[in-house]
Amino acid sequence: MTHPSSPTLDDILSYEKQVWQALIAGDAGADDALLTEDFLGVYPDGFSDKAAHTGQLDQGPCMAEYMLSEARLMVLGSDHVLLSYRADYRRALNPTWEAMYISSIWIRVGETWRNSFSQDTPAA
Repeated sequence: MTHPSSPTLDDILSYEKQVWQALIAGDAGADDALLTEDFLGVYPDGFSDKAAHTGQLDQGPCMAEYMLSEARLMVLGSDHVLLSYRADYRRALNPTWEAMYISSIWIRVGETWRNSFSQDTPAA
């Protein structure tokens, strides 16, 4: 079921891609603007808060390139959605491609959307 003003998959993917672009550009300010203050990341190496997520950019870009596929969107409420997708990516200064299945919760804040939760699961 969707809410009359629910975002589309493309809408939320555009926000998710802005996070990836911030990681490629090394733009901590852009990354910060896309996350809620209480952001929680659940990653293979442990938990992350907003400061740790933006802090990974202290030394510059942490990603080199990425491709997103298999995206799907689940509307959780009028102002909350769950985006799930596969990310194939290459870290900065690393020639090896990696893959994760990622689920992100995005919440509407005024006229925009912010990421409040993200969980990465390594692809087999």
